[in-house]
Amino acid sequence: MNNTPLLEVERLTHIYRRGRKEETLALDQLSFSLGPGLYGLLGPNGAGKSTLLNIITCSLTPTSGRVRWNGSTISPLRTGFRRELGYMPQQQTLYDTFTGYRFLAYLCALKELPAKQIPAEVERAAALVNLSGELTKRLSAYSGGMKQRLLAAGAILGDPRLLIFDEPTAGLDPKERVRFRRMVKALSENRMVVIATHVVSDVEQVADGILLLKKGRLVCSGSPEQLIETYLGQDGSLEKVYLKIFGDEADVESDSA
Repeated sequence: MNNTPLLEVERLTHIYRRGRKEETLALDQLSFSLGPGLYGLLGPNGAGKSTLLNIITCSLTPTSGRVRWNGSTISPLRTGFRRELGYMPQQQTLYDTFTGYRFLAYLCALKELPAKQIPAEVERAAALVNLSGELTKRLSAYSGGMKQRLLAAGAILGDPRLLIFDEPTAGLDPKERVRFRRMVKALSENRMVVIATHVVSDVEQVADGILLLKKGRLVCSGSPEQLIETYLGQDGSLEKVYLKIFGDEADVESDSA
């Protein structure tokens, strides 16, 4: 992993409270730092991946600890950080009456891009996810895979320095999964990309580093090659590492692409 930290997570803890006594510990003193590059965030259901992403994207305030980006603590009120962030959530309600173009133009406005730049920026992002010919269609006519690609395009708008994708290939066919991997690898050359996924093959061949979470703690981290060597020796795969670490908890998916 790159030794120059851009994203620093320091002793991050989050507790979900339901009522006066019921508590769920989602993150437990989680710490790590990452430099530029492409990172896979892996772990079974309940590992804390979504909680971590919600905190990094300022959608959730941690119980304790902090997250720093480029040396400064992130904050929902810090406009500069929001402009450097592109986020594709796992689920998002889309307006079926919008066209693909209108949806992306709306996101451009939310990101405060100058109006004269919006048409070119929408086309750039749509081209990267292979949606250029679909922008005039209403979202009600989009397939599940097309909606996923549209959300990915929305994250890319504005050329952010930090890109976060949560289960980005759900619903994509093998050909589009391969296209997505190539796209994020190219984007990671001059920024940070974090992908939370159950599809280990989405990150095994392209990630600079892998973070494995279990019950809110970092089990291990390193390049795919380092993890394979540590847990399996020279012969193996990242998927086998995942299965070895998590055993019966593993909810890993794979594809044949």
